[in-house]
Amino acid sequence: MPEIRTDDATLFCEVEGEGEPVTVLAHGLTNNRNELAAFTPLVPGTKVRFDFRGHGRSSSPPDRYRFADLARDVDAVANTFGARVAVGTSLGAGAVGNLVCRVPDRFERMVWLLPAGLDRPFTLADRYQRLAGDLEGKTPQEALDAVLNDPQRVARYLETPWRLELDRVLWEHGDPDGLARAIRGAVTDFPIPDRELLREVRIPTLIVSIEGDEVHLAEVARILADLMPNAELIAFDDQEDLFRQIPALVHRVSAFIGEAA
Repeated sequence: MPEIRTDDATLFCEVEGEGEPVTVLAHGLTNNRNELAAFTPLVPGTKVRFDFRGHGRSSSPPDRYRFADLARDVDAVANTFGARVAVGTSLGAGAVGNLVCRVPDRFERMVWLLPAGLDRPFTLADRYQRLAGDLEGKTPQEALDAVLNDPQRVARYLETPWRLELDRVLWEHGDPDGLARAIRGAVTDFPIPDRELLREVRIPTLIVSIEGDEVHLAEVARILADLMPNAELIAFDDQEDLFRQIPALVHRVSAFIGEAA
């Protein structure tokens, strides 16, 4: 699998499909390139999934984990493969947002799935700081075991057993200390330097939100959709509503991306 070397990180990538359009996919905080792996076979063209610095199989520099740095990761991958479409989930959406605030016409189309931040501090930073502390000093296996044995997660696994195997895949990280640095960098920063900059981002964009999500506030998605001139908000009532409508959502997103071909 290809690796991309920047001035301060080596980014691990996986490429799927061929032809146009080329789409770069940016995952969420504590996840990795596998986050949207089930989705990418349904999307036309070439899809490039990668691990952010500190995540998955990418390297873990000693510092520089703010959104401007994550935006550089997205830009480096997009430049290498000639991506004209960007899909970002949570942290990934924030990194893409940070990039287009600086370069408003960087992409031709974007999809922001569950954006979590704007131009203000993250409201659940303390929770993630504790998680970072729990990861520090652990081996990859110890970190995975700690996550999978968390009582709240165990309770969810009893209700939805498929989540256990999903978490095993998403929590594949080679350097828990690097992941802890990435968590601390992200939750002490905010992705959008100034929300007014988004008024200049005229890229056609789909924004997906869920009501009642305490991490990915629906209010944030509504603000983003109001600010960006060519944004469309797709809002779900709750997580069950999202799960019921996943086939329709995947079809909508796939068609939207395909229009860039």
